[in-house]
Amino acid sequence: MKLLSDPAFWNSLKVAGLFVGIAVPIEFMIGLGGALVLSAGVRGRSALVPLLFIPTMMAPIVVGLLWKIMLAGSWGLISFNVFERFGMLGDQSVFASPDLALYALIFVDIWQWSPFMMLAFFAGLQAMPVGPYRAAAVDGASPLRVFFKITLPMMTPLLVVITLLRLIDAFKVFDTVFILTGGGPGVVTQTPSVLAYKMTFEFWNIGEASALAVLVWAAFFIFCNVFYQIAKKKLGAF
Repeated sequence: MKLLSDPAFWNSLKVAGLFVGIAVPIEFMIGLGGALVLSAGVRGRSALVPLLFIPTMMAPIVVGLLWKIMLAGSWGLISFNVFERFGMLGDQSVFASPDLALYALIFVDIWQWSPFMMLAFFAGLQAMPVGPYRAAAVDGASPLRVFFKITLPMMTPLLVVITLLRLIDAFKVFDTVFILTGGGPGVVTQTPSVLAYKMTFEFWNIGEASALAVLVWAAFFIFCNVFYQIAKKKLGAF
């Protein structure tokens, strides 16, 4: 198959793998940690929770334009106060840096989707039965032991499902990448979705783009089945 001998295809998989491998675990940890803090009854929680919806509810084009302005050249709010002040990039935008562009996209994804995971995990914590916690309190169990022996096992189905959804969504990310970098500089941030778009609408290589779409779908079908079986047998999530 011509696609399998195309370096651009393998590079796109590498980019997507780095994106998913860095962004999703960080989002998971921030989400779970934030959910535990919210469930502890922090002051101002009723005002904080609605604010957490804002990044996730924003349209991808708005997110892209927002961060393009924030990190633009030497005049963006963050670029000027951080990168320019410490002489890290000069007049160059972080999205034009071959070394930093992908990590900037990962940062944007973390900013947008960590609140979603936090709110999903928080909802799961709020729905947990109080009986096991009362029994643990009577037995004098420490908070750490309660978390690992009660909270984590009971939350496993939700954690697994939300993580799987984020893995799939992060792998096929297109909107913010296309708006912020267009897959550049070069092919540093070119994900499979962006590559398929360019094959179709820039090079009119419909056959190879279709093969890419089918191959990615088949790979994820297999991955989801394997993930499901492991989560079912090892974690008891389903």
